[in-house]
Amino acid sequence: MWRGDSVFLLENLVLKDFRIRYRNMSLGVLWSVLNPLVMMGALTFVFTRIFPSPVKNFPVFVLCGLVPYNFFTLAWASGTTSVVDSAPLVKRIPMPREIVPIAAVLSTCLHLLIQILLLLSAVVVFGGHWNLHWLWLPVVWILEVIFVCGLAMLTSAVNVYIRDTRYVVESATTVLFWLVPIFYSFDAIPAKYVGIYELNPVANLVFCLRNILLQAKSPPSSSLVKLSLVSFTMLGLGTLVFRRGKRGFFEHI
Repeated sequence: MWRGDSVFLLENLVLKDFRIRYRNMSLGVLWSVLNPLVMMGALTFVFTRIFPSPVKNFPVFVLCGLVPYNFFTLAWASGTTSVVDSAPLVKRIPMPREIVPIAAVLSTCLHLLIQILLLLSAVVVFGGHWNLHWLWLPVVWILEVIFVCGLAMLTSAVNVYIRDTRYVVESATTVLFWLVPIFYSFDAIPAKYVGIYELNPVANLVFCLRNILLQAKSPPSSSLVKLSLVSFTMLGLGTLVFRRGKRGFFEHI
């Protein structure tokens, strides 16, 4: 277990990363709102005017995909480079080294909270309303954060030894945009691929969000089980790889 000073350090790293991210931006945290709004507007125009989609309430539909995708890509990328970027801290301060990638992911959660508020506001603006099924939202989001923490620990450790890892992550997130049902529904996916999609925690989260916010019902238990299994498996794997890799951090960073 982490000591109190480790928790204090984690809190300070999270706040520091968040401040640095927006320090030199004239609009500051407003970019957290503008980015998904611009993408929502562009995709809504394309898929309602150019290639009409049968999906109802398309702006909220696409926002349910953009918010999880934006969080995942930003958190994974920042987590991957976190150990190398924090080399002086890692070398000089005795602490659990796992704090560094976890802090990078959690600082992105502050950015995520703003976008979740935007998503919930959009639901209300477009005719939805609060219901008891919204209580599932913290559950599915926490599972997603657990998954990203594990993945960030894994790739941040690998990135210390193989600096091309960050570019692999960037390429993977570009491909992921098409493999997550952001602008298309699960109904459009052939039945033989649905199980594979549910093992993708980002796609699974999108599916759960649309169940909760658009259909006002609980996520399917099968989706929750798969999301939980993948998330905790990745956390365990990421922790194992990081603990083995951190022994050589001092020499390689």
